[in-house]
Amino acid sequence: MPIEVGIWRLDANKPEKMVMSTIDSEIKLENSIVQDISILSAQLMLIGRQVATSYGKFIDMLAIDMSGNLSIIELKKNRTPREVVAQLLDYASWVQALSYEDIATIYSDKNFGKKLEEGFSDAFDISLPEQINQRHDLIIVASGLDTSTERIISYLTDNYGVPINAVFFRFFRDGDRDYLARTWLIEPEEAERKVSKSAARKGSEPWNGRDFYISLGEFEFRSWIDCQNYGFISGGQGKWYSQTLKLLFPGARVFVNIPKTGYVGVGVVKDSAVPVKDFKISLNGQDVPILSAPIVAPKMDENADDLDLCEYPRSC
Repeated sequence: MPIEVGIWRLDANKPEKMVMSTIDSEIKLENSIVQDISILSAQLMLIGRQVATSYGKFIDMLAIDMSGNLSIIELKKNRTPREVVAQLLDYASWVQALSYEDIATIYSDKNFGKKLEEGFSDAFDISLPEQINQRHDLIIVASGLDTSTERIISYLTDNYGVPINAVFFRFFRDGDRDYLARTWLIEPEEAERKVSKSAARKGSEPWNGRDFYISLGEFEFRSWIDCQNYGFISGGQGKWYSQTLKLLFPGARVFVNIPKTGYVGVGVVKDSAVPVKDFKISLNGQDVPILSAPIVAPKMDENADDLDLCEYPRSC
């Protein structure tokens, strides 16, 4: 069940609850997501809006994540839960058959002739995978949720491993400023665990929701020796490497693999990832910046002032 969101303004030491109002229109919400899809997820890039299917229907939004998987995003609007879920499943049956060329054509048509590979590189600072659309997610967007929608989604994810979720937005106004608050019906990590658990009943091994694998490429920007000496993992030199590292959460267990070497260690994440210039380690009983400590990696400070390209260490 989604968590009710309340926001209070602290004014003259007296909390004052901000007034919640309904979204003026679903189009306003849709426009906001189109302008900045990170409102839904920082891991998504919009392929197109109002994407025509081969049978005359239109998907509200089609997006792609950093692994090349697609997300079908549909606003609930004034439809019943049965209608919007059925529509999503119908769209999914069409999307699953889209080829690389189909998706590239849709993106080009919706983005003034721009190539999918170029847009993907601009969004994630990595090359588009050779194989895309290996799986897809279904997302219902609403200004509110009802118990019927919740029951349907939980039934599909728990029993059949359907990768469907819902997110609702609350609209707050404070004077002349407007705010959006977002709440997922099922936290994305929990939704993935449920899908994995359902797949396990069909013979696959379920994901426990806690263990992660990371590939620690040893370059001049980072060294496994430094990681062992000071208790951290690191990624960077591009959005893909830093953003995926940010997906980890305190308490997550990480298994570290060095390409062409194998697994070298395991640890538990303690804190959030921060830019390398702000990261501190314990040295002789004192907290000091990592860049001021004796380190093996000769260029760990490379791009230190560029938040897209710098290293992002995390304490373990």
